Amino acid sequence: MLSGSCLCGAINFAAERPARDPAACHCTQCRKQSGYHWASVKVMDDELRITGKPKWFAASLTAKRGFCPTCGSFLFWRGVNDPDISIALGALGALDGATGLRLERHIFTEDKGDYYEILGAVPQEEQET
Repeated sequence: MLSGSCLCGAINFAAERPARDPAACHCTQCRKQSGYHWASVKVMDDELRITGKPKWFAASLTAKRGFCPTCGSFLFWRGVNDPDISIALGALGALDGATGLRLERHIFTEDKGDYYEILGAVPQEEQET
């Protein structure tokens, strides 16, 4: 099971495995909201339990972002028609304990900041495919 919380503990979540598609997103919105890239993993909606009330921000016509209204932790990303939700892997320490997961890809690398390099052999996609 993956479990985590926001910084202040007002929002908690738990998901039964399998989680899938661990990715680091380098899009401008993720960088503005997280301060760097945003690492996440996807879980099916029916496998995720959220306690507390995240605030949802419609970041575009196709996606919304969920965060804690108290401490501001960026916890969730959801495509409007997706059957799953992306949960933070730990840019803010959201997941509790070891996950056994490894990044499988970097997405939206075309938008990455000029203040860092993406190192290592993890595949990079200029846009998400």
